[in-house]
Amino acid sequence: MTTLPDPSPFESESTGSGPRIGVVMSHGFTGSPHSMRPWAEHLAAEGFAVRLPLLPGHGTSWQNLATHRWQEWHEAVDHAYRQLEASCDAVFAAGLSMGGTLALRVAATRPVAGTVVVNPGLVIDDPRSAVVGILKHFQKSTPAIANDILKPGMDEGAYERTPVAAAHELKKMFKDTVTLLPRISAPVRVFRSTVDHVVSDHSIELLRRHLRAPLELSLLGNSYHVATLDNDAGEIFRGSVDFIRKTMAARTGPSDAGSKDAAHEQA
Repeated sequence: MTTLPDPSPFESESTGSGPRIGVVMSHGFTGSPHSMRPWAEHLAAEGFAVRLPLLPGHGTSWQNLATHRWQEWHEAVDHAYRQLEASCDAVFAAGLSMGGTLALRVAATRPVAGTVVVNPGLVIDDPRSAVVGILKHFQKSTPAIANDILKPGMDEGAYERTPVAAAHELKKMFKDTVTLLPRISAPVRVFRSTVDHVVSDHSIELLRRHLRAPLELSLLGNSYHVATLDNDAGEIFRGSVDFIRKTMAARTGPSDAGSKDAAHEQA
């Protein structure tokens, strides 16, 4: 079995003056915090408090993932949100792929200040998903969906196999999350790869259709699905900071936003 890159959670505390801003983050399906760590570290360097948990069943083995329900993934991110809420003036949610789905769930159920998602999933386009609830009883796993990255030499550290039982859980979570989208009131920033071999534009169309909150969309022309480790990662990192600063300035006034970048134009 291939050794996975470090799947450890990441945490940082708020630093600097001004409002204490927290960001709860989530990695994607079959992955780990490794795929989000550079982004989390960038946000921490900007002075934000960050919580990036390891979701149950991840960072271990695909067999372990097959034993967990989607509600456990949501609870892990929600728990991290509650930790930040206790010590911060405002909390944002952020995520990649399924982590974007979880970030949107938190935004629909908690008073987040805003949400930043990268290639969020809301539907499984594989035709087999129609029968995945039955298929899981006859087939334990399928080939991996990992490492859809344009940049050479990058490894997101996802599983080599995808457990069918977990894919069924993912499908159920996607369906439930779509029903929650109209509840989101805080602004949402989406970074979308123009070439994505994992999540199709159907998910973005669903987000546009059901979301009532303000939505900003930035296209990434030089990255595939795992854009947080790809060529456009810097644009995501800078753009998310600008979004957070701009949103806070709108809430509290520019003098309280605490950043020389508050007036920078969106990437």
